[in-house]
Amino acid sequence: MAEDQEALFSGADRAQTVSDPAARAAALRREIEHHSYQYYALDAPTISDAAFDSLMGELREIEAAHPELVTPASPTQRVGGYVGEQFAPVVHERRMYSLDNAMDLGELDAWLGRVEEACGGVLPPLCCELKIDGSSIALTYEDGVLVRAATRGDGTTGEDVTVNMRTVRDVPLRLREGALVAIAPGTDALELRGEVYMPKRSFEVLNAAAVTEGRPPFANPRNAAAGSLRQKDARVTQGRDLSTFMYAIADEGALDIAGQWELLQWLREAGFHVNPDVKLCETAEEVRGFCRTAIERRDALPYEIDGVVVKVNSFARQAAMGFTARAPRWAIAFKFPPEEKTTLLRDITVQVGRTGALTPVAELEPVSVAGSTVARATLHNLDEVHRKDVRVGDTVIVRKAGDVIPEVLGPVLSLRSPEARIWEMPSACPSCGSPVVRDEGEVAFRCISIDCPAQALERLLHWASRGALDIDGMGEEIVRRLVESGRVADVADYYSLTEDELAATSTGRVNKDGEIIHLGHTIAAKLVAAIEASKTRPFARVLFGLGIRHVGKTTAELLADAFPSMEALAAAGEGELAEVNGIGPKVAHGVWLFFRTPDNVSVIERLRAAGVTMAAEAMAPGEEVPQVLSGLTFVLTGTLASSGMTRDEAGARLRAMGAKVSGSVSKKTSFVVAGESAGSKYDKAVSLGVPVLDEAALLHLLETGEVPRDI
Repeated sequence: MAEDQEALFSGADRAQTVSDPAARAAALRREIEHHSYQYYALDAPTISDAAFDSLMGELREIEAAHPELVTPASPTQRVGGYVGEQFAPVVHERRMYSLDNAMDLGELDAWLGRVEEACGGVLPPLCCELKIDGSSIALTYEDGVLVRAATRGDGTTGEDVTVNMRTVRDVPLRLREGALVAIAPGTDALELRGEVYMPKRSFEVLNAAAVTEGRPPFANPRNAAAGSLRQKDARVTQGRDLSTFMYAIADEGALDIAGQWELLQWLREAGFHVNPDVKLCETAEEVRGFCRTAIERRDALPYEIDGVVVKVNSFARQAAMGFTARAPRWAIAFKFPPEEKTTLLRDITVQVGRTGALTPVAELEPVSVAGSTVARATLHNLDEVHRKDVRVGDTVIVRKAGDVIPEVLGPVLSLRSPEARIWEMPSACPSCGSPVVRDEGEVAFRCISIDCPAQALERLLHWASRGALDIDGMGEEIVRRLVESGRVADVADYYSLTEDELAATSTGRVNKDGEIIHLGHTIAAKLVAAIEASKTRPFARVLFGLGIRHVGKTTAELLADAFPSMEALAAAGEGELAEVNGIGPKVAHGVWLFFRTPDNVSVIERLRAAGVTMAAEAMAPGEEVPQVLSGLTFVLTGTLASSGMTRDEAGARLRAMGAKVSGSVSKKTSFVVAGESAGSKYDKAVSLGVPVLDEAALLHLLETGEVPRDI
């Protein structure tokens, strides 16, 4: 290594800087690119960090003295002071598909059987790769130079994050010359794909700094990576320790290679960071063995993984097998079983919901589960606490259901302490001290006070939530401060808030000088705009947002269809309400009682005065929506990213055309609409053979009324 450093700084090279700065700059760039490749792609550096920094320093000096020599692909151009106002949309060369999931080895075997059948009864070679838990990225190179980086988005259209991705050190700004010979003639650009991730250690450091500075920590490394990519100031992204693993290409025909295994070798040769834990498998048992080993090594890796991706290696066979509406048939994601950890159950507290229901919550010794720290988990109800025999002071088993929602599985009885305490529901509300009751036949205990502050907070949060009035930015901490200040007591109070009042609201934090930090006018202005926008939400969402007991989203839509104005609904009797299809006597009584409560009527009148929607959208005289979807049942799952519609809005449009929209998939379901990050409903649709529509097909259906026939 010492000899290499001496060669780098020879007198002849220094002299070249004076005699021919352009040649010296070119030589330095080649040298820096070579050492970046050794460090990031091969994990085999040949010079010290100090020597590398010296090369960069010399190149910066030359470019500062000769600005005309600066090129976009120069290593010095990774970091600038650019601050973007927004992220422009980028249409991917080809759609970035999601993958079907195999939740256990049995489902993986079933997929392997389908592949074998599709390939004439012979299982083809399969490429196994670790499934990185990060944020998908697409990098476009023209003439070997990075010109664009885009997020996955909805799979068809992503966001331009080029400036930020240029700060990620293991992303080559220029492809290595030796790899260019494999590019097919006539290829103008290469769109290469992979995952941006944050190493575990870097995530811990980032969150520790956030806590110290009074900022909320990230939930997990995946969210940290995605959030870092979308920073408006690229210097912030530079300060986050991001890395990449590249593994795919949009158009396989753009390279003179035959399969996935060769592609990975080419990507490494081109200068990319490629995960070393890959294997070309010839048999099903080799695939299963790779998956088992990955599970065993998961915790020891310096980055998060949540499974294994298995792909048919041959590009020709991939093309022959094709795609479903959502995913390739030639690849599958084997998802790891939920990670389970043990920790101490410190206490069981009670959370009071918007309807007064009391929910026991496990207060845990913080433990890392599936990439994030878990300190609390719902215990659902008293019966569940007793059924699991969970006691305060127990060592309990914790996992994340679907790797998302923390849950307590039960106690480790062999570790139970003699001091472990059986927990019972308190007789008084922990928020207001009012009596707690449990109606006959009900699981939940409830606080009976209408003045309970905890219920008020939950009602206010529910009104502002995405499924209801969707007041963007009105989170729990802000609402809590508004309630504590006495400025907001019910949902109608939102609509009299001013920008000055919001700007002066305390965040509950102090700066380094001990001064209280307020929201400020920038955030306040956005909140005022969001409150104003909420006035236009559909009538059904207003009904849902009111928090009427037993009225969820679907019930609210049924009520809005049957009684298209607040006046009509308020005037309806219990019997009339119960006659609505899908509304039983219990729901009818709850709705009727809500409109017979003076405080509720007062809130509604104030909402009306503020301009909040009080009736379903009326059609023009003589206008009728053709009922072309009559008799069909749809289920919506995932996020409808490209259209900007929520699932509720899409469901309303489907119902307006005569369809029934259900919340669960069965053999009677006509179509499942799968948006981005579709979950178990999509999986069930596939297992039952229910046709699946992507978002593009849904939009076509809504615009034309044409029901898909060939799926």
